[in-house]
Amino acid sequence: MSWPTPTRQDHQKFCEIEGWEPVRTARGRTGTHHLTYELALPDGRILRTRISHPPDRSTYGPGIWSHILRDQLDVTEDVFWACVRDGVKPARGGPELPTAEPIPAEVVHLLITRVGLTEPDVARMAKDEAITRLNRYWAEGG
Repeated sequence: MSWPTPTRQDHQKFCEIEGWEPVRTARGRTGTHHLTYELALPDGRILRTRISHPPDRSTYGPGIWSHILRDQLDVTEDVFWACVRDGVKPARGGPELPTAEPIPAEVVHLLITRVGLTEPDVARMAKDEAITRLNRYWAEGG
C-alpha cells in the first residue's frame, strides 16, 4: 500500500496516541531544537524519538523516515499509520494478565501434601475446583 509522506505532526500524533512521555531536562524544559519522547516497553527496553521544532507539516525524506520507524519507533509503516489514522495502538507484547483467579498457596500445598495430587494436576484446576476438591477430601475423611 502507498502511504502519504509523513510529517512531524504525524510523528507527534503517533507518540501522543501511544502514550510516549516527553523527556524533560533537569530544569523541567523539553529542549530547544527537538521534542524528545520516551516509551518504556514491557520487555524492559526504552524507546526514544526526537521531533524537530516545530512539529508542523514539514515532511521527512524516505531515508530518515525508515530510520525513525525502525530504530526509534520500532514499528512498521502499516502499524504507524493505523495508529495515526485510526488510533490503533501498536501491539507491544504487554504482560499477559491472568484470566483466572489464583489458587491460594495453602490450598495448593494441602492438595499436594494431603490429597496426593501432583503439581501439574493442581495447576490445571480453577480456584473453585481446587477448593471443592479440598472440601470433598475433608468431608470424606481422606
